[in-house]
Amino acid sequence: MTAIFARHALLPEGWRENIRVVVAGGKIASVHHMATPQLGDVHASALIPAMPNLHSHTFQRAMAGMTETRGDNADSFWTWRTLMYRFLDHLTPDDIQTIAAFAFMEMLEQGFGACAEFHYLHHGQNGEAYANRAELSERIIAAAAQTGLGLTLLPVLYTFAGLDQKPLSGGQLRFGNSLDQFLKLHSSAASSVQKMLGADCGIGVAPHSLRAVSAHDLMELSNAFPNSPTHIHVAEQTKEVDDVLAAKGQRPVEWLLQNCDVNKNWCLVHATQMTEAETVALAKSGAVAGLCPLTEANLGDGIFNGKAFIEAGGKFGVGTDSNICISLTGELSSLEYSQRLQEKQRNVLFSGQRIYTQAAAGGEQALQRQCGSIAVGKWADLTAIDADNIQLSGLRPDQLTDGWVFASSRPVITDVWSGGRHCVQNGIHIARDEITSAYRKTQARLKAVL
Repeated sequence: MTAIFARHALLPEGWRENIRVVVAGGKIASVHHMATPQLGDVHASALIPAMPNLHSHTFQRAMAGMTETRGDNADSFWTWRTLMYRFLDHLTPDDIQTIAAFAFMEMLEQGFGACAEFHYLHHGQNGEAYANRAELSERIIAAAAQTGLGLTLLPVLYTFAGLDQKPLSGGQLRFGNSLDQFLKLHSSAASSVQKMLGADCGIGVAPHSLRAVSAHDLMELSNAFPNSPTHIHVAEQTKEVDDVLAAKGQRPVEWLLQNCDVNKNWCLVHATQMTEAETVALAKSGAVAGLCPLTEANLGDGIFNGKAFIEAGGKFGVGTDSNICISLTGELSSLEYSQRLQEKQRNVLFSGQRIYTQAAAGGEQALQRQCGSIAVGKWADLTAIDADNIQLSGLRPDQLTDGWVFASSRPVITDVWSGGRHCVQNGIHIARDEITSAYRKTQARLKAVL
């Protein structure tokens, strides 16, 4: 059993003082108001729920900085994707585990308590299958075990190279599975999650996109896992929208909502290209919009219709996607700033605190992980920030989240727990030296071959 005494804590009812949180079995067992610290308590200046990361491709972390030079022609998502395929040709299972561990460590140090890993890298170079069908899924699981980060693994079904259902080729060969092959992989990966990770971790499914999965297989997958987290890339790029419209006669979000039982178990990732009607319809479906503002900006995706979506009652969360820069406050501030630029207004999505709490609730729903608030029965995913840090010292408790999200350039996180595991202490992950040493060796090898 662990107890945390916080001078200030962000509870569901708002900020409160002198809160003592008792953790047992990885969950919050009790929350005591107007408490006094006891011997052995961990002390926190300000305690908030740790944020769930609802969308990540960890292997892309090792690409960061490699694609930021313009070529002879205009760069786009599609030229970036070609470079990404060339990069992953060199990745071994050991590399994938090492990179994932480094990314997961960074997520924890940034205040994320759990991650939904949208995992589509399944096979070896040139698409050859591993003897263990779930080899690379197990490498992601092992990285989560090493770092202590809560994991919702999302094995990805990826069958075709495009809406014309051409076979996969080149770098995409490492992604491909038929539906039957995928179901076997998923079963094996689910067993590994259960064996290798704690009870707070789980598994869902991820049909990659409408361009990579047939309508038949999408329906079959949805029917096979009706209650699982179901995540899909949708309407990220204008070309994608045009291609889906030409092939199916409807725009991506419009087609999904009319042909699939899109509900609270679903997370539609990006959705940056929506009409007003699609925006309202997605909000009313109960699904979560999975927003990754730093990646969406880096790839030139566009800006999510945030104001209209929130006004229609929509739910959203944030993810790190390509992991170009793992920064929780960067994702949240970029989300709000993109709305300000689009609407030419300030505080479009309200305060930093409201953005934070709504994103935490959306992430909780998308991961199906009870973790988005400091309340009895929730997993103890908790982040402690230093309210006495010079960047925050002039703020009232109810302004601390605003100051952290929008006005801090230096680290203010002191501790992070995931499922009760005290992973970050004094601002540093407890296995940082070991993880970074392995990552440096992997980067040195990749640098030599790229």
